[in-house]
Amino acid sequence: MTRRSHLAKQTFFNLPEEKRNLIANAAIDEFAEYGFEASSINRIVANSGISKGSFYQYFEDKMDVFKYLMDVIAKEKSEYFLGKHPPSDHLDTFEYFRWMIKAGMEFNSAYPRLVQAISRVLLVEGLYYGKDFAEYHKMSTDGITMMIKQAVKNGELDPSVDIDLAVIIMETWTNAISTYILNEGMKQKDIMKWMRSAKTQEKIDKFLYVMEYGLRKTESQFSTNS
Repeated sequence: MTRRSHLAKQTFFNLPEEKRNLIANAAIDEFAEYGFEASSINRIVANSGISKGSFYQYFEDKMDVFKYLMDVIAKEKSEYFLGKHPPSDHLDTFEYFRWMIKAGMEFNSAYPRLVQAISRVLLVEGLYYGKDFAEYHKMSTDGITMMIKQAVKNGELDPSVDIDLAVIIMETWTNAISTYILNEGMKQKDIMKWMRSAKTQEKIDKFLYVMEYGLRKTESQFSTNS
């Protein structure tokens, strides 16, 4: 947790790396355990071993701490996907989306506590849809909109489906899958091993099937008694 963020003050980056990580990890645990509304700056400072006065030298408030963590995970994810490539250059839109979701799930498994903290605040408490995170939400929906428009161009999308509705479906289903897999993964001793197991991969496939084949013009790949 060492990268520069405009949501933390310069004094935060003047700290030794070990202390910065201690504060960031205390904040992660706080949001993961309590969410945003019930989170406490007092507990963050107590668990990181700093004074409350020092906290306000580093951040304006707990929203800035949370957005700092959002910045951290966004940069980590960008670097992670730089080294990831689809299995083929000829995937259709839905196949690419499936690959992207699974790669994203594996990333989440590498940073489970951080992802749990952010998911609890954004998805469980619903802050993702509020004004404080409008910029992040727009970035997500813009990306999905581009994918949907590509699917339309490729003739992959059911022409009766409204594009705005398709975006809502894909975004909502993606968040639902991510939350379910993360919650189940946190119960495991080895979340990465569990994530890569054939059983978990099949579960993700079946989740995506429900979303994908509500939009795509094709027959089901699963038997009715599977």
